[in-house]
Amino acid sequence: MTQSAMPDVQSSFDPRNIEIDRVGIKAIRHPLTVVDGDYRQATIAECELTVALPADKKGTHMSRFVALLNAEPLVLSLATLPDWIRRMAELLHANTADAHFNMPFFVEKSAPVSGQKALMDYQLSLSGHLDAQGQVETRLELVVPVTSLCPCSKEISTYGAHNQRSHVTVTACVTDASLSIVDLIGKIEDQGSCALWGLLKRPDEKFITEYAFDHPKFVEDMIRDVAGTLADYPGIAGYRVTVENFESIHNHSAWAVIDRLGKR
Repeated sequence: MTQSAMPDVQSSFDPRNIEIDRVGIKAIRHPLTVVDGDYRQATIAECELTVALPADKKGTHMSRFVALLNAEPLVLSLATLPDWIRRMAELLHANTADAHFNMPFFVEKSAPVSGQKALMDYQLSLSGHLDAQGQVETRLELVVPVTSLCPCSKEISTYGAHNQRSHVTVTACVTDASLSIVDLIGKIEDQGSCALWGLLKRPDEKFITEYAFDHPKFVEDMIRDVAGTLADYPGIAGYRVTVENFESIHNHSAWAVIDRLGKR
């Protein structure tokens, strides 16, 4: 039996008359190139691709998601993501669609004193939602590790203060595709007690230890400073921030959330 003669079960009628909001594939890994201005980076993303399914259709064509991923080398940016989602919706004959790409993202950083260069890794997600009017809302999410030093510990101790690594997670609705992901990472890092680097020599360790000591921040301080940075950030229409301090003197985390993103 030829392929054309085989029954297309997915496209058959479904009598239950219940529309499915999102159906597709998730947890599929695929290589891609992220473009951020003049910066290009090859990475591997975990992808989630879905479309709406009309009430009268039995199923969607799952293989078409994979076919689209493999149609050509995948190159994504904040500017190209909307058109890629529209192509996916057209291929699946859907009026709404969602795509989510979660991947490691590396930035070369120079140590603050020695200038030693090394890659620093962050977690980046690019996602988009195509609505029934043909408009795509684009979002990015970044997980940025920083150092936090406790103001209370510094105040009450004769010497020293406890400090820990913290994760700042920012989800932003992007309205300007020229927004620089690398620059945004730097602005978020500035709100910690100190940034992190992949490679440090002894003069760098001295610098960051003393810098963090001079910039103590509670989890509440840090999240407010990040939110203040994002509130007027060019190209960002809404945001959600979470900060988690992996406490060095407790077996639990300190955590805070500011949500100005709204529902999608």
